[in-house]
Amino acid sequence: MRAATFFDGIGWREGVVEFVDGRVRLRDESPAPGLPRIEGVITGGFTDHHVHLQLVEHGLLAGSRLGRVVDLGGRPEVLRRLAVHNSGGTPSDRPATGESGPADTHAPEKRTRQAVEIDFAGAFVTAPGGYPSDREWAPEDSVREVADMDAAVEAVAEMADAGASCIKVTSNSTAGPVFTDDLFRTIVLRAADRGLPVVAHAEGSGEAQRVVGLGAARLAHAPFTERLDDDEIARQVTSASWISTLAIHDDPERTIAIDNVRRFHAAGGTLLYGTDLGNGPMPVDLNPLEVAALREAGLDDAALLRALAPVYPFDPASVLLLLPGRSPASADLLDARPLAPADLKV
Repeated sequence: MRAATFFDGIGWREGVVEFVDGRVRLRDESPAPGLPRIEGVITGGFTDHHVHLQLVEHGLLAGSRLGRVVDLGGRPEVLRRLAVHNSGGTPSDRPATGESGPADTHAPEKRTRQAVEIDFAGAFVTAPGGYPSDREWAPEDSVREVADMDAAVEAVAEMADAGASCIKVTSNSTAGPVFTDDLFRTIVLRAADRGLPVVAHAEGSGEAQRVVGLGAARLAHAPFTERLDDDEIARQVTSASWISTLAIHDDPERTIAIDNVRRFHAAGGTLLYGTDLGNGPMPVDLNPLEVAALREAGLDDAALLRALAPVYPFDPASVLLLLPGRSPASADLLDARPLAPADLKV
């Protein structure tokens, strides 16, 4: 048993940590005087807010520093099965849900709790012929082409009934048709009726501005097509959050995205760490290139930790130890590793 400083999702607190039956137990209480203190600080596994689990070896997540992922485009029934496997129950038992894999064949009574929570959007919702309906990488049955209001209602209901935590809408005018304002707004309203925010892939001139104006609560990628002016940045600060995905870009898109993020962050905008995992080679883990890009955009250690949204309350299977820094908030996130019994030996 040791005294420990830990992150509760908002700030740093004091508690007592120990291993009981091989699992971490953290008590949110003041440590007794003289209790030895753990070297370093404790946090939950990090969150990647933009992944595509059907495009990667998702079994590697269990050994990573990620405690939660959000799948933003895949086959709904596959994602639902993976979510059930990871939770040991049904998607309705928990606010998060997820994706496919070899574990789908395991009988429910043999499923065990995994270390990574999975939320998912379900299928890409797009206009007929819209992105990514013509992409070879898109998993089978992972795109819903919506032509009218009735189809919009059906698509939202399908994702919600599958256990989705959000609705993913694509608005990529460089790759095909996009929704009219009225149809996009209808999807936003129907999603709101089911308690689900809309996450939009916005690409092409004016698309990031348009979709946020129509009610998208989150951008799946920090805007990279064009530099947003300061007035637009100020408007988006109050109406949407951005998922970073900076490291997937080459110049000039990378420079544009980092400039937008720098000003959005400085203005008080909410940034979320996301990698678009599955979009090219990258670790199924915390991505050093994405962390470096966020630092380039002006995020300090504390802001990075908030963007990574560590899971709290802790899953005992995915508690991380951050090595000592000048202060808890300055511990090096890239040096994070699972907390081990040896860390608590006096």
